[in-house]
Amino acid sequence: MSFKKNQLQLQYQGFVNTPLLWKKSDVMGLQQLLLPEQDVSQFTTHEQPNLRLGKRVEQFVFFQLSSYNDIKILLKNTQIQNNKQTIGEIDCILELDQTFIHLEIVYKFYLYDPNHGQTEIEHWIGPNRKDTLLKKITKLNEKQLPLLYNEHTQKVLKPLQVQSESIKQQVYFKAQLFLPFEDFDTPFDILNSACISGFYIHYTRIAELQHCKFFIPDKIDWLQETQNQVDWCSYSVFCDSIESVIQQKIAPLCWIKFPKGRIQKCFVVWWP
Repeated sequence: MSFKKNQLQLQYQGFVNTPLLWKKSDVMGLQQLLLPEQDVSQFTTHEQPNLRLGKRVEQFVFFQLSSYNDIKILLKNTQIQNNKQTIGEIDCILELDQTFIHLEIVYKFYLYDPNHGQTEIEHWIGPNRKDTLLKKITKLNEKQLPLLYNEHTQKVLKPLQVQSESIKQQVYFKAQLFLPFEDFDTPFDILNSACISGFYIHYTRIAELQHCKFFIPDKIDWLQETQNQVDWCSYSVFCDSIESVIQQKIAPLCWIKFPKGRIQKCFVVWWP
């Protein structure tokens, strides 16, 4: 049990230490919630920690928000329904300094592909190419944030005695970013370069890392910062472990320990 609790704390610590994807006033109309820095507290919750990464992140956010004396969470994970049909979900409505805020929570892993799209935003894609930063921003702007003004949302807001027009909208958008292997000449004019967490490499090139040691964390542990005290495996064992995953067109996240002891996160990708 103590091991599990320690894993949970490491995940929470990794989440808190993940920087915001941008810090400028807004990106494509999206404004970040900026929280004052504070020490990482011990994560405790009366709820059973959700095993899905996305839902666990939401639990971490709510716990973090509750640690600020001037923040009051009014709604969280609230489904908006038309009769029995769910039309969307409001992540969070909070009150901060007498201001009501509709907050959407996002935590993503993006890889930089210079051949995908034309702009800095368009170049960032999900590890399996099913997701992109542009798609997520578009969804936030066109679907998730406008849900606040849907007629069916007003029933949920009524007990709060607040009108949707008086609620400010922000995002809490964190991300880990990965650059191409041995190619770090990437411009950061809009996004936060502090989000760089490692690199990615094509499966056919991993022989270039044969002198390294490897560890494949569970997906829920992708939130963690790298640790040295894990069960490192050899290059040959690593190749055997990920071969079937690559054949399924799934890009695994790995920790790689270089001969001089440096540890980095790395996605092994199947796509060109």
